[in-house]
Amino acid sequence: MRRTIVIAACAALGLTAGGCSGTGDASGGSSCDGKIDGKRTISTFYHGGGEEKKTFLNVVDSFNKSQDQVTVKVQSVPEGTYNDSVQAASASDKLPDVLDFDGPNLYNYAWNGDLIPLDDCINVRTQAELLPSITQQGTYDEKLYGVGAFDSGVVLYAYKSALKKVGARVPTGVDDAWTAAEFTDTLGKLKKAGYERPLDMHMWYGRQGEWFSYAFSPIVQSAGGDLIDRDGYRSAAGALDKPEVVKAMKTFQSWYTKKYVNTEAQDDTPFLKKQSPIAWNGMWAYKNGYKKAAGDDLAVIPLPDFGTGSKTGMGSWQFGITRKAEDPDAAAAFLEYLLTKKSQLSMYDAVGAPPSTERALKETDIYAPDGPMSLVTDSLNQAPDVAVPRPQTPAYPTITQAFSQAVDDISLGKDVPGALKKAVDTIDQDIKDNDGYPVQ
Repeated sequence: MRRTIVIAACAALGLTAGGCSGTGDASGGSSCDGKIDGKRTISTFYHGGGEEKKTFLNVVDSFNKSQDQVTVKVQSVPEGTYNDSVQAASASDKLPDVLDFDGPNLYNYAWNGDLIPLDDCINVRTQAELLPSITQQGTYDEKLYGVGAFDSGVVLYAYKSALKKVGARVPTGVDDAWTAAEFTDTLGKLKKAGYERPLDMHMWYGRQGEWFSYAFSPIVQSAGGDLIDRDGYRSAAGALDKPEVVKAMKTFQSWYTKKYVNTEAQDDTPFLKKQSPIAWNGMWAYKNGYKKAAGDDLAVIPLPDFGTGSKTGMGSWQFGITRKAEDPDAAAAFLEYLLTKKSQLSMYDAVGAPPSTERALKETDIYAPDGPMSLVTDSLNQAPDVAVPRPQTPAYPTITQAFSQAVDDISLGKDVPGALKKAVDTIDQDIKDNDGYPVQ
């Protein structure tokens, strides 16, 4: 049995099986002992760009100046090739001390032996302050491997005036969400009222990233299914292709066949100009133009209920300590600094995402209790019942690719049961090829 992630990296580097180990041996320490040994310089990869990167570098600079024992050096890696770069670094035994990664990729990295558990590295009090969603997304095999400075969520944004025009109610929370039928009916009324394409699903974010799984797996989970059977993570059969999921994804498909979805959108213009008065989008959109465009006419609404209650996506980029860290305690000191209220609020100002601790959340202008985006906070605090972590399995890279392909096919009018079965077969074959991804 060869680990999928390692095979790809070895092939890219032209390494033979004998020269490319799946787990490798850590050249440094493998756990934290609570003491930093002398002065240390540690390295970290970072994926971000723009204002987010600028703010992160400021946080790093602030950490470096706050003490004289640990110096952090940042290596920027383009987000589009980030996972390939991590795989290559792992295969060539050149991982940094600290790694940042999109949350669901954690499971493959941890299973592959690239990360060490953080349970003894992060202060117990700090761990207790983390949102439930952060610890759930960062946990694999009952051990904490990743922590993040912020989390995320998917919501519906809508113009209240457009809903009022067609007599549609405005849901106020997850217990009051539109049913799938009610949502579909509202889209039809909006189209008849003159909104030619009333819904922007942000398909233009693309299938190659994580958007399709992050944004649309809540449909599957709300219908009572899942991307994989989480009891053992051995098969997607009976979870992704169950009748209730087929029905839900047929409803999803109907939004396209009835031309409710703005499939020509290339950016947020349709919503910002009220051409598409409902947008299915992430929490980042509120501070990234939506509130400014809609003002008090903006409603933030939970995703539709497909049978078992409204669900939403969660999880974002996290940080972990790699097996190559010579002094994990030095790396842990940096992670602790990232989780301080000051650092989290700095990142919040740049990204607009909900901070990962309650005490930082309460000091934001939109995620605090009764704030305009408190729906996201409430959902994260109810994880995994409302905010659902992506499957905690090293098979996730295959799962997300297979499901994203199914979403793409379904949106283009292909047979729904067939698209879901194809995804199930792809996922199950990957698990079989990797002997069920046994925990080492």
